[in-house]
Amino acid sequence: MTDLRQTLVEAGRRLDALGLSPGTSGNLSVRDGDRILMTPTGVSLGELSADSLSVLDLGRPAPRAHLDGPKASKEFPLHQALYRRDPEVDAVVHLHSTHAAAYSCLPAWSEHSAMPPVTPYFVMNVGQLPLIPYAAPGDQDQAMGIEELDFPFRAVLLQNHGPVVGGPTMDRAVALAIEIEETARLLLALGSRTPRMLDESEIRELTERYRSPWTTAAAG
Repeated sequence: MTDLRQTLVEAGRRLDALGLSPGTSGNLSVRDGDRILMTPTGVSLGELSADSLSVLDLGRPAPRAHLDGPKASKEFPLHQALYRRDPEVDAVVHLHSTHAAAYSCLPAWSEHSAMPPVTPYFVMNVGQLPLIPYAAPGDQDQAMGIEELDFPFRAVLLQNHGPVVGGPTMDRAVALAIEIEETARLLLALGSRTPRMLDESEIRELTERYRSPWTTAAAG
């Protein structure tokens, strides 16, 4: 468990250094068997301590999920949803990073993805990124809705809120969160101009090679 704790702490410091977790926003977690180690509420990701993390039961709803350590973020149901949805997810990153949060306030590009296929890196690394309708932070119905979505994804964008990303490792989840932020930055920089999107054959080639999730309907 010590290694998992240190992994979480180091990821928090990295995201804080990159300016992706302003103030005490954002939360991280790692799966530890049937438990979750999670950043506590009200603590900057740059000031985490390995011996002061929240321990939660993966299968229990609030408030019974809390097992040990300080109080966890009220947004922990989002983490539970991604873990329960996909047994290969072992780390979750949720940020309020500026550009991704800004993009979450715009209409979704398609039913299956908030962002369009504007770069090969977004398609091959993140894949489709569903926009989840707004709910107050900590809403368990929203988390349940994410868990029950009937198409594949690696991350979601919460409307008027920010991204939630799952990965097989913390390094991978962090990398995907950064990719989402940079794609949002690019799209916002384009403003009202209409960019060239990857076409269906280009998307297919990338998703087949990198096994990234992309529903055909999202391509047009």
